[in-house]
Amino acid sequence: MAFISITYGLFLLGVLFIYWSQRSSSWRLWILLIASLLFYSSLQIQYIPLLLFVVWLNFYLGQKIAVNTSPGSHLNNNHLSNEEWLMAQELWNQKRLRLLWLGIGLNILCLVSFKYVPFILTNISAPLNLPVAREGASWISDRLIAPLGLSFFVFECIAYLIDVYRGAPATRQGLQFATYKLFFPKLISGPITRYHQFASEFKDIQFPSFDRLSEGLWLIASGAVKKALLADRIGIFVDLCFGNLERAGSGDLWLAIFAYGLQLYLDFSGYVDIARGSAILMGFNLPENFKFPYFSTSIADFWRRWHITLGDWIRNYLYFPLGGSRKGLGRTCLNLFVVMLIIGIWHGAAWGFVVWGGLHGLALVVHRLTQTLSERFAWLKGWWQTGFGVLMAWAITQWMVFMSWIFFRLPNLKQAGFVIQNLWGQPADVQFAENVYLTAFGLERFELTLLLVIVALFMAGVYGIHRGLKLQLNWPLKLLLVPLCLYAVWLLAPEGGLPYIYFDF
Repeated sequence: MAFISITYGLFLLGVLFIYWSQRSSSWRLWILLIASLLFYSSLQIQYIPLLLFVVWLNFYLGQKIAVNTSPGSHLNNNHLSNEEWLMAQELWNQKRLRLLWLGIGLNILCLVSFKYVPFILTNISAPLNLPVAREGASWISDRLIAPLGLSFFVFECIAYLIDVYRGAPATRQGLQFATYKLFFPKLISGPITRYHQFASEFKDIQFPSFDRLSEGLWLIASGAVKKALLADRIGIFVDLCFGNLERAGSGDLWLAIFAYGLQLYLDFSGYVDIARGSAILMGFNLPENFKFPYFSTSIADFWRRWHITLGDWIRNYLYFPLGGSRKGLGRTCLNLFVVMLIIGIWHGAAWGFVVWGGLHGLALVVHRLTQTLSERFAWLKGWWQTGFGVLMAWAITQWMVFMSWIFFRLPNLKQAGFVIQNLWGQPADVQFAENVYLTAFGLERFELTLLLVIVALFMAGVYGIHRGLKLQLNWPLKLLLVPLCLYAVWLLAPEGGLPYIYFDF
């Protein structure tokens, strides 16, 4: 059941009608849970038992981590000396830590088993001369498909266990925890949401105001436009170009890189808009995941605006525990590089994702060093704040971001290297322009380039209105535009559409 479909529209309307017709909070939870199971069953019914088991496991471990077995939890502990009390407290903390590591390990094992075993076997087969490992990797790849949304699912579980270990209350409401974990708008591709934020909203859930209803409908409609009208159309060109690398010229490759950056943003942010809009109609507020990332002027700022919930997860559960920026400049740079490598590996089992994460890690290190140098020299800090300095910072940041997308789109290093080698001086095949531009789009390359530039300029205009003028559409205008957007999607979207890119992660 795809978000961009009449089936999903009818499904959402049916769920909303049944959901809001109930006054009991427990019945609403059951309705959401059943609806979420039906939604996932329409995609991969075979993995429902696995998801339910992982939900139960993390619910159980969360309770065990939260059980207070310290001396302070007992009334008759006056007979303990200070030394005995401290020893008992230490034993209790060690037990909780072991349970936490057990939970983290089991969640990561689940993720590795489905996503990374073929990659690991393939990479150990050659150096260890183990042909059976390569055969095993091929056999697993052909027969095992990772559950949709597994990476997001596992990260939320780990976040919950760590939050409980740090002192947040563990839930004793299994139904509420299962509903949170399987909540269908965010189940497949996020945004990554913390349990306690979700639970706090359910305590005071109310039927959305007219303004909130219009916001929810507008997010769904605008998300559909981003995905179906823009991302899918752009994606057709990207697939044709990157699928015919040997025939594409340098100009075509540059255009495809630019187009893929737009496609990826519009595709993923469109999904999140629909997810957030659907949640609003049910009285929930899912966190934002994008804030105009292509207008950031540093790579650090980019990661504060791109996939925001993933960046927040990495900071809270990896970067800060590693020491963050508290242990000197050298350690800070190492931490930044390590966490970006992990983000790259999280995205997929291929060396291209590792390189992509490494490039962003290096960019963050360079930014941190530049920032440190600027703090020492007032004239350098002032220069970066001038109009020309800001423009240069933006250009360098986006050049790095878009060039690194090559490894994200082509995680096979041989293909990515071919693209980089042919970015200059490579003529296109004689029939490439005709087949890709004229036959597929009925446009010349210049005309398609112009359309992509118009999309980028439109994004810049929206950014200027939001950030500069602080203006937003009012609810009557949003309601007026909703049916127009949905009708345009129904009329103009490419038949069949393309799958969401982040479904692979």
